[in-house]
Amino acid sequence: MTTEYSGTGDPARSLALLWRTRERTSRKGRPDLSVDRIVRAAIEVADTEGLAALSMRRVAERLGVGTMSLYTYVPGKGELLDVMLDTVHGETPPDEEPAGGWRERLERIARQNWDRYLRHPWLLQVATTRPPLGPNLIARYEYELRAVDGIGLTDLEMDAVVTLVGGFVHGAVRSAVEAAQAAARTGMTEQQWWQAHAPYLEKALDPRRFPLAARVGTAAGQEYQAAADPDRAFDFGLARILDGVETLVGDRTQTPDAGR
Repeated sequence: MTTEYSGTGDPARSLALLWRTRERTSRKGRPDLSVDRIVRAAIEVADTEGLAALSMRRVAERLGVGTMSLYTYVPGKGELLDVMLDTVHGETPPDEEPAGGWRERLERIARQNWDRYLRHPWLLQVATTRPPLGPNLIARYEYELRAVDGIGLTDLEMDAVVTLVGGFVHGAVRSAVEAAQAAARTGMTEQQWWQAHAPYLEKALDPRRFPLAARVGTAAGQEYQAAADPDRAFDFGLARILDGVETLVGDRTQTPDAGR
């Protein structure tokens, strides 16, 4: 699987593009091109063809222009990827005033992140330990922190909680993305695959040798009609994480000085 890394472009140029402080245009620039149009075309390439297909040349082909025309607006692929990441994080505008309690707010954030990965599966192939510091990503971070602001956590705990939720979604959504990709490429849904394999598994699986796998696996397979249910696993895991945060919040409420 292709892995790209954010933050590999020139810092000054990436930040100028992210914040649009200096859109690179000149007399040689095409009036029908802009950073936004190039970025949108790049996202479409990654969405439809995968991250491995992304290149300045492929984006130019999609736009129907020469590759060199893009460099008037975007210095290179590294900077382009940073702006792509920032752009997709701005697709769901943060709520002006997050509604509900902190648990409801965190759940809503997790589901928004889940949906973003499903819309743009290539996000799973981008390592973001050095995130692009663009306006949409920072606005999203601000929004997520507001979900847990004022509930008794320290600043570092607030950061840790939103990082924990984001990391859980990143790991949990992979199985959902892989299931969707497998169905698209094989023409067989997870349910159809299970129905084709389950009868043979029942014959081959010896409950005397694998008593727990036979018992639990049979119960799960009958319930899911598939080898796994990514949506149900996501719901279960998210609830357990929020339970843990609730325990932390309760501890902080009972002993306010503990987090200082």
